[in-house]
Amino acid sequence: MNETRTKNGSSIFDWSEFPLLETPRLILREARPEDRDGLFALYADEEVMRYLPLDPFETAEEADDEMGWHARIFRERTGIRWMIEERESGAFVGTCGFLGIEREHNRMEIGYDLARGHWGKGLMPEAVRAVLDFGFGPLRANKIEARVDPDNSASVRLMDKLGFVREGLLRQHEFEKGRYVDLAAYSMLASEYGQESR
Repeated sequence: MNETRTKNGSSIFDWSEFPLLETPRLILREARPEDRDGLFALYADEEVMRYLPLDPFETAEEADDEMGWHARIFRERTGIRWMIEERESGAFVGTCGFLGIEREHNRMEIGYDLARGHWGKGLMPEAVRAVLDFGFGPLRANKIEARVDPDNSASVRLMDKLGFVREGLLRQHEFEKGRYVDLAAYSMLASEYGQESR
C-alpha cells in the first residue's frame, strides 16, 4: 500500500495502488476477473439482496458491471470496494468498502455484504473493523456513516457491536423495489473509534 507521510509522521493514502487489507481469517483485496462467479452468486441471492437497493442479479454480466463500478470509484477517488476472501480456503465471501467519499468534510459511507453460506461466523465484524481501521487511518476520515434498513436485524446488530451511534431515522428515504423504505442513519467519529469492545 502506498502512503505519503505527513509532518507529524502519520500516513495518508495516496491512491496510487489499491490497498490490500488482511485480518486473521480474511484478505480484503481488489476485484479480479475470477471474482465474477462469486460476485454474481452473492448478488443473485434474494436473501442477500433483501435489504439492498438493487434487484437480484440475473446475468453474470451484471457482476462485470459491478466490478467496473468498483474500478471507477477508485479511479475517481470517491470510493473503495474490497473483495473479501477467506484466507484458509481462498473462497470469495463478500464485499465491503466506502462510497461517497467527501474530502472536503472527511466523511464517507460504509457498505458491506456477505454470502449466505458464511453468515453467523463473525466474518463481517472482522472485515468491517479492518475497513474502519483504514478509513480512520490512511483515509483520514472524521466521520464514517452507514445507512441500514431498520428491519435488517443482522446489520443493526453489527452497527451496535462495532459501536456506531444511531443518529435517527430517514423516513421513506429511498424508493426500492416498488416501495419507499426508511433507513436508519448510523455514524462513528474518529474520536469515538476504538472505544467499542472488541
